[in-house]
Amino acid sequence: MSQFRTIFEAYGGDYQATMARFVNKEDMYLKFLDMLFQDDNMQKLGEALEAGNMKSAFEAAHTLKGVVGNMGLAPLFTSVCTILEPLRAGEERSDYQEMYEVIKDEFQKADDLRVQLKKGE
Repeated sequence: MSQFRTIFEAYGGDYQATMARFVNKEDMYLKFLDMLFQDDNMQKLGEALEAGNMKSAFEAAHTLKGVVGNMGLAPLFTSVCTILEPLRAGEERSDYQEMYEVIKDEFQKADDLRVQLKKGE
């Protein structure tokens, strides 16, 4: 078993399903993972929530959900889904910022994963 697989599965990802989307090329996966951290949807989500713009927050969360889902980042995906459905429904809630903090924590863990995967090469 590769070091990559061990690290990825310890994070909580489904190695086989994810690598199938990346034609079993770990180097390709890492290139796309790098791109996630260049994307601005995390920032857009935070700014939209702060401004009370639920439509923009939903759009940023929806985009983020799709990307992290395809990347197999299951813990981050789950945290984004938690905020996405209430935003989709237009729910007035007082805990959006708390949900966003959880997403930020999971985003940092995904970045830590990226560092670990690169070290494990």
